[in-house]
Amino acid sequence: MTMRYRLLGGTDLSVSVIGLGTWQYGGEWGITYTEGDVALIVDKAEELGVNLIDTAECYGDHLSERMIGAAIQKKRHRWIVATKFGHTFRGFMDRTRQYTPKKVVLQLEASLKALRTDYIDIYQCHSPTDEEFAAAGLWETLHKEVEKGKILHLGVSISPNTNIRQTDAATRVSARVIQVAYNRLDREPEDGVFQSCQKQHIGVLARVPLASGFLSGKYKPGQRFDAADVRSTQDQEKVQKKLLEVEEITQNEVPPGIPMAQWAIAWCLKHPAVTAAIPGSKSPEQLHMNVKAVELLEGVHPLDVAS
Repeated sequence: MTMRYRLLGGTDLSVSVIGLGTWQYGGEWGITYTEGDVALIVDKAEELGVNLIDTAECYGDHLSERMIGAAIQKKRHRWIVATKFGHTFRGFMDRTRQYTPKKVVLQLEASLKALRTDYIDIYQCHSPTDEEFAAAGLWETLHKEVEKGKILHLGVSISPNTNIRQTDAATRVSARVIQVAYNRLDREPEDGVFQSCQKQHIGVLARVPLASGFLSGKYKPGQRFDAADVRSTQDQEKVQKKLLEVEEITQNEVPPGIPMAQWAIAWCLKHPAVTAAIPGSKSPEQLHMNVKAVELLEGVHPLDVAS
């Protein structure tokens, strides 16, 4: 199995087409992780050719960042680290929103400390409203941090995933990356966001390519999630409709003998606008299975680069 790499938009970053999503390490997915647990997953990722890690300030109170920082501190140069700003963690699925320039600088310094690094490769504005995105002085402040070398590239993690206004404004604010929810159950970005990204030569990171696990192949209609699992907070009627749709996809679209999770990740990566997918991986074994999705990619993708 050979990892593939793609150029991330207008940056100079060659990223693995499958990255490591890390929300689960913050404690909101029903599992408590130790630094040792995360180190094993990160080591497996490196072994498999993964070089992109995506985290955030509010996956726990910088908890995910701290675990990632401990795992990569002796080989920081090996990793492309993407993190985010805009929220302060207060408890399970409880955040305050912080987009003023002063608060963002404080978040940046806290992320640098947690990650045990002096620079962040991709610093992403995390699900802002249009008003928060346009906060006075926000992008000017971020550009100053870029000039200091604390940030290499700026990005926006948009929500909802149809937010064309922020996508269209990416070049204007010198953001080189758009992160967006995209998977077989949610194809909305195809209608406008992806075209805008391609027109601007913006890199696309597809988050939740497994639809928060619904496309993992593990869950059937009737599944109930523990109260400590973020999926328990979702509308359960919609959850059951998703699980029924997944059954139909399994029967009609997934080739026999192909694990659904691998098929779903490869499905995302085949879109010409998508640079990389960032599924969450709960264990080294799950990560290995996710990465095997590269075996399902055929032909040349417009963003491919030599490894």
